[in-house]
This record gives sequence, structure tokens and C-alpha cells, in this order.
Amino acid sequence: MSTPGTKEHPWKLKTPPQSSEFEMYKEEKDGKTILVCTVGKTVLHYDYRCIDDLYAKLKEHGDWVELGSADEQKQAKEGTVEAWGRSPENPIGGWYGLKKGFRGRFGMYIPPLMEELGLAEVEHNPRNNRMRAI
Repeated sequence: MSTPGTKEHPWKLKTPPQSSEFEMYKEEKDGKTILVCTVGKTVLHYDYRCIDDLYAKLKEHGDWVELGSADEQKQAKEGTVEAWGRSPENPIGGWYGLKKGFRGRFGMYIPPLMEELGLAEVEHNPRNNRMRAI
């Protein structure tokens, strides 16, 4: 049996409100390990480092953090997972999203993967969800 998280056997996930399904898998691209996130026909790429980096940030914070998902063109609410995922103060100094025009929504798609991997607890309310490290 193949390991989940490959192109052939992607993780099948749901957004935090449980309203939409999407798939994710790990891949090498241009010598870099990335996450490929497919939502309908839209394909987003995130730096794979984001999993360990966000986990460390959540552990350090020690409490719930609002997700605050936003498109790349919109301002992310301060103090949210989304804002951290594009902040010059995060470990990579900016966006974990790799495809220009599709770099946002970090707070929508990375938390469910971290929950699937057993690294975080994520709320599943219709709006204003939060997460914390396990």
C-alpha cells in the first residue's frame, strides 16, 4: 500500500468549515520540496517547510490562533495563521505560497493537512476557525 501524500495517493481533505473538499500531496519541483494543493481546477503550491515552521510557531504560542484565510490580493488580519504565512518575520521571510497570484489561502489549506498529520487541532465552525498545536 502506498503512503498518503503522493501524487498517486494524495491526502483528501476538507476546509476547516467542512464546506469544500481538496487534495494535497508532496512533490519535488526545481530542487525544492513543495505541497501541491488542488481545489477544483485551481492548483496552489506551498513551500513544504511551512508544516514544521507553523508547528513550531504554534507550539511557541501555546494557545489557539485564528486562521484568518485571505486571497493573496487581500490584507490578512494581524495575528492570524494567514498573516504569519506571508510575514517578513516568519522563518522564510515572506510568502509560503509559491505561485504568484495564488499565494494566499494559507490559513484555509495548511491547517487541515496539519490536523491530518496529527500535529494540530483545528476548529470546524462555519466561520472564524482557530488552530493550536497538539
